[in-house]
Amino acid sequence: MRRWLCCAIVASSLSHSAMAEPMRVVVTGAGGQTGGHVFRKMLARPDRFSPIGIARNEASREALIESTGCKEDQVAVIDVASVPGLYMEKAIAAFAGAVALVICTSAKVKPTGATDPETGRPKMGFPDGQPYHVDWLGQRRQIDGAKASGVKHVVLCGSMGGTDPENRLNDFGRVPGSGAGGNILLWKRRAEKYLMESGLTYTIVHPGGLINEPGGQRRLVVGVDDQLLARSSRSVPREDVAEVLVQSLLHPDYENRSFDLVSEPPPPPSPEGSPEGSPEGSPE
Repeated sequence: MRRWLCCAIVASSLSHSAMAEPMRVVVTGAGGQTGGHVFRKMLARPDRFSPIGIARNEASREALIESTGCKEDQVAVIDVASVPGLYMEKAIAAFAGAVALVICTSAKVKPTGATDPETGRPKMGFPDGQPYHVDWLGQRRQIDGAKASGVKHVVLCGSMGGTDPENRLNDFGRVPGSGAGGNILLWKRRAEKYLMESGLTYTIVHPGGLINEPGGQRRLVVGVDDQLLARSSRSVPREDVAEVLVQSLLHPDYENRSFDLVSEPPPPPSPEGSPEGSPEGSPE
């Protein structure tokens, strides 16, 4: 799987160097970290992409325009948790002419403002929107909007851990005694299943723990069915995840695939005076 990923990235760089027309791609969650990397990477390749970023609110839109220097008409405001009919109306308008959609929206775990009386620590949850509304209903609406707009390929950024209902990430946001709230990985997987059954071409990427490190420095490792959770290193830079999401639109080997993605720790710096790339610890 790792060799396939590397070959696909290299091959796409060669085979798509002379695209006739930039690909119009909608990037939702462009105001967030991973979605922001995807949007910026596409802006940096105007010969290949004509991206439209989707932000949740006007403040996020303005910040994205300022930070990227993109044109105002390259960022639209759509709240994925808005009223279904209103969302579809806005989505069809924003998705018009697009051939692909990259979904980077996700409910975000953060302090709720309350304190746990037993531990004295801040309670963590989803004050900006529960996974049911963002990761299930919100992503389902995006998929429906893509289908209604004639989008052909949907790339979805999910998360590892979805094969285990008892994964601790599912505990965040649960309402004690009611069974409501939380279950972020379960709702993400439900949206993935909906996409796979939609008839659209799809690519689903399950990254491990997301970290803010420069991309292109670590060796990426690909797997399936959460098998990579057994590894000691289960993190991956957001920039690398974004690059894989972008590359999935440039090479047919990514089509109708669902896979997990982590990275190996960066190699230690070479001892002073020793040549780089010595045989010890060199890649395969």
